[in-house]
This record gives sequence, C-alpha cells and structure tokens, in this order.
Amino acid sequence: MPEVTASACPIDMESLVSLCKRRGFIFPSSEIYGGLNGFFDYGPLGVELKNNIKNAWWRDMVHRRDDIVGLDASVIMHPKVWEASGHLEGFSDPMVDCRESKMRYRADQLFFAPVIVAGETIGYVSVLEDGGMEERAAERAHDLKRKLGKQGEMEPLHLREYTEARPEEYALIPSPATGNPGSLTPPRDFNLMFQTYVGAVREEEAVAYLRPETAQGIFVDFKSVMDTSRVKLPFGIAQIGKAFRNEITPRNFIFRSREFEQMEMEYFIPPEEDWQVRHREWIDWCRNWLVGIGIRPELLSEYNHPTEKLAFYSRGTTDIMFAYPFGVQELWGIAARGDYDLRQHQEHAGKSMEYFDESRKSRYLPHVIEPALGVERTLLAVICSAYMQDEVDGESRNLLRFHPRVAPYKVAVFPLVKNKPALMERADAIQERLRRRWHVFFDVSGAIGRRYRRQDEIGTPFGVTVDFDTVEKDGCVTVRDRDTTRQERVSEDKLEGYLAERIGD
Repeated sequence: MPEVTASACPIDMESLVSLCKRRGFIFPSSEIYGGLNGFFDYGPLGVELKNNIKNAWWRDMVHRRDDIVGLDASVIMHPKVWEASGHLEGFSDPMVDCRESKMRYRADQLFFAPVIVAGETIGYVSVLEDGGMEERAAERAHDLKRKLGKQGEMEPLHLREYTEARPEEYALIPSPATGNPGSLTPPRDFNLMFQTYVGAVREEEAVAYLRPETAQGIFVDFKSVMDTSRVKLPFGIAQIGKAFRNEITPRNFIFRSREFEQMEMEYFIPPEEDWQVRHREWIDWCRNWLVGIGIRPELLSEYNHPTEKLAFYSRGTTDIMFAYPFGVQELWGIAARGDYDLRQHQEHAGKSMEYFDESRKSRYLPHVIEPALGVERTLLAVICSAYMQDEVDGESRNLLRFHPRVAPYKVAVFPLVKNKPALMERADAIQERLRRRWHVFFDVSGAIGRRYRRQDEIGTPFGVTVDFDTVEKDGCVTVRDRDTTRQERVSEDKLEGYLAERIGD
C-alpha cells in the first residue's frame, strides 16, 4: 500500500473546525461557560451524520450477516470487571508536568533530541507529536545553534519519546511550553479511568468506574449471549456505546476526547483456527466498509504493530490509518487477542466461560479477533474525505461530498419562489411525501443558486426544485445532483423511485 502523508488531506485543521462550528456539526461542550476540555456537543447536522454512520455500521456488521449478534452493555459495571481485565492496574498513560507553566503532557507524545554541532552536544529541543514535528524540531535546533553562535555542521536530529529519556537528561530537555530546560518532571503513570460512586454514600465499597472501553461488556456477557442466541462458532458480538477516558491531554478536536463512542465487535473462533487468515479477512472487510461509506481510499494505509510493541495478550494488531489534517493516525484497530479476556474473567469470577463444541464433544475457550472503531474518528475522516472546493459558473464553491448513506439530509426541496401559493403547496406536498422515507430539508429563503450552495456545503446529495412548469405544464420537478450540478427533469410520480435508486439504504 502506498505511503500516505497528512498533506494528502484536502482540508486544514482550522478550516475543518470552523466548518463544523459554522454549519452546526460540532460545538464545544458548555461553551457559554468557557467550555470543558475534551468534551463536545453534536449539533443538528452532526447528530444526523453521527447516527447515520452508526446505523450504516450496525446494518452492515449485524443485520447483513448471519454470524454476528448485537449487545448493549451497561456503562457502569462491577469494579471487579476492571480488576480482571487489567484496567485497574495497567490502564494508564505516562504523564509529565511542566513545573513552570503547570502544563501537563503525555510523555509518549512529547519528543526530544540532542542538538549536536561539530561533534558537540550544544543543548536539546523538544516538540509535541504531530504531523510536522520533525520540521518544527529542526527549526528549533537551528535557532538554538544561531542563539549560541555555534559554527560547524549540525548532525541530523533523532527524535525520541520522553519515556525513553535517561534520568540525567531530564534536566537538559526544554519544556514545550516555556523552552526552558529542567522544568519537566520525570514521567509517571496516570490511570485514565473516571471514578464514581454507586449509591448514596461515598465510601470505598461504593467505588465504580465509567467504562474506558466497550469490549469488556461483551466478554462478561459472552456466556449469556451464547446460551440465549443459539450461536455457533465462529460468531461475533457487536456493540455501539459510550466510553470515557480521563485523557491527560485531549487534542486534535474530536480525535482524542474524554467522552467518545465505540463501534466494536468481538469475533470468536476456535483456538486451533488460523487466526492470521481471519485477521486478514477482517482487515479487508473493515477497509472496504470505510471506502463504502465515502472515505477516500488514497487517504488510508495500514500499520502492523511490531512484535516488541504488541500488548502482552495480543498475537497481532493492525491499524487502518487515515491522513487527518494533523497527521496520519489510527482510525480502526483490528487485534487478535487470543483467549486472554475470557480466561481472565473465568479466573476472577470463578465461572466457566468455555464454549461447548457439539461437533467435537469438547469444551474450550474461544480466541478473539477484535475490530474496534471510534465513531468520532470515523466522523472526522468522513468529513475530511468529503470536503472539496471547485468552481461552478465562475464562482468558487465549498462542498461536502458525503456518501448518500451518511449524509445528514438526503434531499432538499425548493419551491422556486415563496410568494406563489401554488408552488408552495406543491413543494410542501412533495417534501411531506419524501419525509416518510428520508430526512428532507425544505428551503424557501434566497435565490435558488444560493440555496443550492448552502446545501452543497452541508453535503445534501440531491435538490428538488418545484417551478412554474411543475404546476402549469408537465408535472415534473428539477432534480439537481450535488457533485456534478447536473439537472434532470423527473416526473413527480417517478421521483421517489429515482431518488431511491441513487440514495440506496
């Protein structure tokens, strides 16, 4: 697969955030009170886009397959669930503080390098991880060289995570906030789970946690689903739900937030089955699904986790990556988890999680392939893929070329003018009929060309215009295609079928 870079993304971050706010996709949460970092609200268009993505995933993952069933597990589960899964002990990120600025960073997202000129280390530079960190580090290194008046050739920088710094280097590495060395603390672990209390009394026995992932609900309910659904291996359990992580540094808009949704599926297979074949099948399925909802294939790539960086329970993990405006980052992770989770819950709960294989007359713990996808990251990738600029009749146009399956509105209906009762009545009747099937926008404000542009920018695939000929002559309406701007006359009685053929499900 060819290498993908962040520069391939058709929209920059500032324009993306502005578009989402201006057009009602995404707002900062509690904005009138100054906002709350890491939390977002989804406006009228955002909630439609988000729901359409989830509905498309559920339809394709569950409804259109006979080997996968659904689940909706509780957000708050027994605390022992997280003890068994390892989250209480090991679900943490390395944290580092700047003593001067009081800023806090994830140590594995803070990179540093010594600046070596003519064989002499003249100092260090540090940068936060993003798509342009190498260039920014090089600029800071050259600035340091000029400031100190050093002559000679500078060696190439070799950036390393702050987690890899030696104790004697802590005092030499500058803070990204101040540029001053010596103010960063050594990295320390920070548990990411949100803690709460169940019941009226805030005491140790009442401690519970908001789930940091949806997967454990699936594992805990594995036996119940298996016993009530009459499923046979191989089969999967799918779930869409909220999860919460107390991120040290939420960043990149909705990409890394503290409240998010996951679309996750655990696919259970016999332990002797070739997991690598199943793993590859699911990687291909996931990538094809992303392309099928309008994500541009040239912005996708794959990253195979090296063996030394795999989680201890993982047999193999592949991430489908996307070229976001801030860099190429993980969109969808597909992991082969072995039987770790079922085994942990079996041991901690003292209840058998084994599957009885009737054909073999034996019991065993299945192994798992896990495709886990974030709704917000998918939404962000869909918007990035859909955004484009072109020119129509000599005028610049911004548009979102959403796939009809996920577009917030499928159709917009326009009476040519609003001061003619006959046109208004006909247009209203058409939009009422179409609304029985799709989400429809009705717009009477402004010149028809301006109305087209507004719908182009929010991604509505088709516009239906009711004009004087509709009422007085042929009973046809003008259907305009968002992407090509081509217009076609379609009779009213064939309109629904015409649109259904192009919108699909």
